Amino acid sequence: MINNSKEELVHPGERVDDLQIGGLELIQNPNGFCFGVDAVFLSDFVRVKPGETVLDLGTGNGIIPILLTAKTRGKKFTGLEIQEKTADMARRSVALNGLEEKVDIVTGDIKEAAELFKPAFFDVITTNPPYMLAEHGMRNPDSSKAIARHEVLCSLDDILRESMRLLQDKGRFYMVHRPFRLTEIMIKMNHYKIEPKRIQFIHPYINKEPVLVLIEGVRGARSRVTVEPPIVIYEGEKEERRPAADQPGR
Repeated sequence: MINNSKEELVHPGERVDDLQIGGLELIQNPNGFCFGVDAVFLSDFVRVKPGETVLDLGTGNGIIPILLTAKTRGKKFTGLEIQEKTADMARRSVALNGLEEKVDIVTGDIKEAAELFKPAFFDVITTNPPYMLAEHGMRNPDSSKAIARHEVLCSLDDILRESMRLLQDKGRFYMVHRPFRLTEIMIKMNHYKIEPKRIQFIHPYINKEPVLVLIEGVRGARSRVTVEPPIVIYEGEKEERRPAADQPGR
């Protein structure tokens, strides 16, 4: 383990966030793409058995492998990130937490993941991929944010194809995504022989549509899926705003 001081590891303009678990911290750049609750929900949803190896595709600042070191008893965690500046930040967070022996951050392209790593090597693959199709909606002018939110450098097919190649037989695949793409996700997982096995929806309020969906798949498994009880972020119900004409006193 290399002893680096926090001053050496944190660059100007960056901040250090307390992850509220096991004393872990994460370096982030407020002007870049910062992790959200989706990464935290995914790390809670993932099941890693003692001694297993885990690959996180599109790891960004390394939030998921770093959290999984505290939440599971996995043996080795690897994060793959295409943007070198972001990968460097993730490596510095790994060093900040003294996790160099448990977590590796590799710079590389998801589309070539099966060439970077040994085929059928990983027990578990996780991913918090871009939710939006490349042509969908307004794309952020900041390239790092655009890459994180839109399928600019990789697609759902790329992620599932490479996961199929890298997972051991009966290896587990975990992803957080948007519910509006669930039909497409299920069809493509089946095509790439990663059978959906467990699904959980995340709602902002109990009376509102889900905003996220967590999915577990198993490579080479038979067809059978379990829908977990939903997660509701805020208590109570979201009040609907009535038109001004309908409000009392109008």
